[in-house]
Amino acid sequence: MKLYNTLTKQKEEFVPVHEGKVGMYVCGPTVYNYIHIGNARPMVVFDTVRRYFEYKGYDVNYVSNFTDVDDKIIKKANEEGVSASEISERFIEECKKDMAGLNVKPATVHPKATEEIDGMIVMIQNLIDKGYAYEKDGTVYFRTRKFEHYGQLSKKNLDDMRAGARIAVSDEKEDSMDFVLWKPKKEGEPSWPSPWGDGRPGWHIECSEMSKKYIGTTIDIHAGGEDLIFPHHENEIAQSEAANDEPFAKYWMHNAFLNIDNKKMSKSAGNFFTVREISEKYPLQIIRFFMLSAHYRSPLNFSDTLVEAAKNGLERILTAVDNLRELKKTAQGSLTESDQKNMEEAGALVSKFEESMEDDFNTADAISAIFELVKLSNVTAAKGSLEYVDYLYDTITKLCDILGIVTDKEEDLLDADIEALIEERQAARKAKNFARADEIRDMLAEKGIILEDTRAGVKWKRA
Repeated sequence: MKLYNTLTKQKEEFVPVHEGKVGMYVCGPTVYNYIHIGNARPMVVFDTVRRYFEYKGYDVNYVSNFTDVDDKIIKKANEEGVSASEISERFIEECKKDMAGLNVKPATVHPKATEEIDGMIVMIQNLIDKGYAYEKDGTVYFRTRKFEHYGQLSKKNLDDMRAGARIAVSDEKEDSMDFVLWKPKKEGEPSWPSPWGDGRPGWHIECSEMSKKYIGTTIDIHAGGEDLIFPHHENEIAQSEAANDEPFAKYWMHNAFLNIDNKKMSKSAGNFFTVREISEKYPLQIIRFFMLSAHYRSPLNFSDTLVEAAKNGLERILTAVDNLRELKKTAQGSLTESDQKNMEEAGALVSKFEESMEDDFNTADAISAIFELVKLSNVTAAKGSLEYVDYLYDTITKLCDILGIVTDKEEDLLDADIEALIEERQAARKAKNFARADEIRDMLAEKGIILEDTRAGVKWKRA
């Protein structure tokens, strides 16, 4: 299996730190609002990478954090007049809902920055003791120039970067390129006690501590969007390797940007969309399939035309699976000579799928192999034996599952089932179990059932 390593700028054979195990750390979102469609791409991409490793028999430890203390979270909390933790907890739950809609598996661990402060303080003190960090008036900085390999990931040169930097007269840094490990408390902000005074950690130190705690000092794969290469991932390498005296990550994987109608997504341009907003127009299953239709290192353009094409392609696959599901009810007999020949062709397509995935996780070519299986099924399944139909069904659904594509057919809710759920929701609200009430509402919404609370009671309709 080969993957492209951002660190070396080439494809490399994957050799894990520990045989049969994979430790993956994927940078998660800062939870101050609903996740946007750009956030969703790394979630889908690296969930698929994880799924393929599991398919190949690896024990995968998949860690993805939530940054739950940040200037944006604090700003949102102040605007609403609530605590920062209330904002972060709210949007962690909303993020999990969107991840479930995209069929992104929960991480082995979802650490939160605020719950790992003690470990960060220990790491920062270690860096100070080694001379890699220094404190000025409650702020702790990392001495970037002391780490001789700085710039190895981004291929940036410190002197070139420093030449273009402006140093403020009041700047406490020894060097303009030094970065913050700990910042002092400000009025109205959450803070934690430390040897340097009350304050909170800088952004970069979070992932260094959490990856070490939950995976180890050297991890197999560190992943995220390409916008994180510099400075975030570059700084992670510097502080982690300075603190631990070991290589930080063997392989670095980065997905390319997602654009909207060939333009960079931004609020000012009016083309900024959350996953929740997109889900009102398209089922998130289609969005996942769309995101996997291009190689993860290629820029992806999001447009209605391209999403509709992905929708049609996904429908072809799901229709074939539905047809096989029905054929399983009527097909009879054992393998014929013709079936065996067709199974050999199908087996070659499975190999093509695996070869595509093992060539730097080329999901676009892997999907092409599934389309060829669908074509074979459409031509041969109706005349095949039960054993052959079962084989095709199991094969296509297995490959779809690796990509996180759900092929199970959802049965429509009967009116009686809907009424029963509405009664349960009413009982939950009466018992002040609002979490369950909201869960039922969301479940019905996913099934296309819209609830309206009126003076006459709850009314419902199909979307």
